[in-house]
Amino acid sequence: MTTENQDREALAWQTGVWDRISEIYVREIDRRFAPVVESLIGRAALRAGEHVLDLGTGTGAVALRAASLVGPRGRVVGVDISPEMLIVARRRAVGTSTGDCTFLEGRAEKIPAGDGACDVVLACLSMMYVIDRSAAAREIARVLKPGGRFVAAVWAAPEQCDIVLFQQTAGRFAPQPPVSGVGPGALADPTGLLRQLAAEGIDAHVETERLGFDFPDFASAWDALAGVTTAQLPQDRQREAKDAVLAAMYPNGDGPRHFRNVAQFIVGRRRA
Repeated sequence: MTTENQDREALAWQTGVWDRISEIYVREIDRRFAPVVESLIGRAALRAGEHVLDLGTGTGAVALRAASLVGPRGRVVGVDISPEMLIVARRRAVGTSTGDCTFLEGRAEKIPAGDGACDVVLACLSMMYVIDRSAAAREIARVLKPGGRFVAAVWAAPEQCDIVLFQQTAGRFAPQPPVSGVGPGALADPTGLLRQLAAEGIDAHVETERLGFDFPDFASAWDALAGVTTAQLPQDRQREAKDAVLAAMYPNGDGPRHFRNVAQFIVGRRRA
């Protein structure tokens, strides 16, 4: 349980991180996460005319894909805490025939949508960063119609997920966030979230899938996955972080590397 001050500090910290990486994300990350997006969208089984909320929309990849499926009679709202991410998402939407797709600033703990407004809530690799997941589960249930669907993607543990191993190894050298329990590996064990969802009337289960991507060398992986978040470290501390990642993930030296990642899909439905 976080205090109001901790929550405020944590939200400001996270917003700052996502604001700083928005351009890198659209340039380097979106295409690598595309298989996760497609698997999440496939499990949602979107239908024409449905109302969809994309929670933690980031650069809008999921929202725009969803809008293409629900069509002109449907509606998609992408929500994110980061103004800079939302700027990118809105820019991507310009000139695309996505139907009714809008982007709003907001957070999982206080979703900007009415009661029972959504047929589907999607959360692609965003629930791991939610500060109060109990409040988020309550809000997701509130905005879903009876029988509405919830589909989220989260990463597995670092032993199964190279992106988590990379970011957790580098993150050991950065200042600790204002609150614990958030980050790329925070839902490696999703049991707690499943209980929180069930308590709010959403029955869910977990499906796993191995979805990887590649980087041509260590420098490109570092720039995309840790460059911004470690940029303010002293040079010697940055070097230590890089050496730790190299030792853990590049034992044979620099070069191309395939990141093998297990994605966990939380697939649920609100009780009628």
